[in-house]
Amino acid sequence: MEEILKGEIFKRLSDAADALGVTAYVIGGVVRDTLLKRGTPKDIDIVAIGSGIALAEYFAKQLPGNAKVTVFKNFGTAQVLYQGFEIEFVGARKESYRSDSRKPIVEDGTLEEDQKRRDFTINALAWSLNRVDYGTLLDPFQGVQDLHAKIIRTPLEPEVTFSDDPLRMMRAIRFAAQLHFQIAPQTLEAIQKQAHRISIVSSERIMDEFNKIMATPVPSIGLILLYQMGLLDSILPELTALKGVDEVEGHRHKDNFFHTLEVVDNLSATTDNVWLRWAALMHDVGKAPTKKFLPETGWTFHGHEFKGSKMVSGIFKRLKLPMNEKMKYVQKMVKLSSRPIALVQDKVTDSAVRRLLFDAGDEIDDLMQLCEADITTKNAQRKKRYLENFKEVREKLKEVEERDRVKNWQPPIDGEEIMLYFGIGPSKEVGLIKNAIKEAILDGDIPNEYEAAKGLMHNLGLQLQLTPTTKKE
Repeated sequence: MEEILKGEIFKRLSDAADALGVTAYVIGGVVRDTLLKRGTPKDIDIVAIGSGIALAEYFAKQLPGNAKVTVFKNFGTAQVLYQGFEIEFVGARKESYRSDSRKPIVEDGTLEEDQKRRDFTINALAWSLNRVDYGTLLDPFQGVQDLHAKIIRTPLEPEVTFSDDPLRMMRAIRFAAQLHFQIAPQTLEAIQKQAHRISIVSSERIMDEFNKIMATPVPSIGLILLYQMGLLDSILPELTALKGVDEVEGHRHKDNFFHTLEVVDNLSATTDNVWLRWAALMHDVGKAPTKKFLPETGWTFHGHEFKGSKMVSGIFKRLKLPMNEKMKYVQKMVKLSSRPIALVQDKVTDSAVRRLLFDAGDEIDDLMQLCEADITTKNAQRKKRYLENFKEVREKLKEVEERDRVKNWQPPIDGEEIMLYFGIGPSKEVGLIKNAIKEAILDGDIPNEYEAAKGLMHNLGLQLQLTPTTKKE
């Protein structure tokens, strides 16, 4: 018997099932991950032959303290939170679907019927919870064999499984990426045939799976499968638009699609921040709409980072991704993604560094990570040179910030003080003076100090024919 079944929580579940006279099983991911030795799962799925809700409520009453029970009557399920575990209860059921809907017709069923409706053989594994056969493994579809072979395969014909719920196509790819498994050839073929049916799945459910792929150690495994199966065209056409290499008069550009995936992988080796990974995924989306061939210079993508940053909000809105600070963060990273690279290519001036610090703020380290991940050259000497240049930029950033304090900088003098000093209301002149003070500090013409800013404000006001209400001290 697996060690996990000797734990308190499973013993309590067993006692509750026997007390109610209910046949119950633990099924799915907890069984799979335990057999794969992937740590102690915190999400536990329980199937009852009968009412899962009744078992959940009885189980919760037997727990010490006040265990929280949430019942979802419309779905016939319940959830109990206990000691960090999320335990989901459902009655065994069989489902049937209409071809144009994701809403199943649900009926009570046997364990085997419930296992048949599971997405993959490795997720249909179940352990008995009743005392009479406690810990017995029920594996009607050779799921253990598929675990050992590292294969993703459906319990039923894959066309049936994916037609019932097209999101399972993405789940197959997600599990392949997470577990480093192969998808069975027949299953792959079915995904290709039914890729168009992903359109009937809500964006929220699609993005839940997509973000789990983005959170894997090597996201390109899943992203390439999504592309090869024809799913990525439906989800992120802006990304697949980068695919391919054009050649004119002997001038070629790199394949920006595969370059992007390489950048995502490079970044994923250094951060778990999924939104920074999204920034890597989006950093070149502006290249497709800005691509031009100029006879004198070859291929150009002028302004692609600005175009790409503007595209981010539309993409996030369509995909039902957060339209909050997370979206703005990705926008900011995309917009600034070429700035540190420009510093590497040119002589690093204090002024340019100050401006980058001012614009990037607290996200400067994230931006530098993104730019370093953008180095995908296979030339070892060139890569070494780029990394050394970025090291120089990082040192300059640290030096300038310690001296000038411009990261998240606020001007020493605000618009209210300008209006009070000259006795004027909101006007164009106030904006001109504020901007001139900012530019003078960023350019290093004056120090980032109040008195220097006040002196410049006074002189600029005189040039604009404004009269101070008080004498300059």
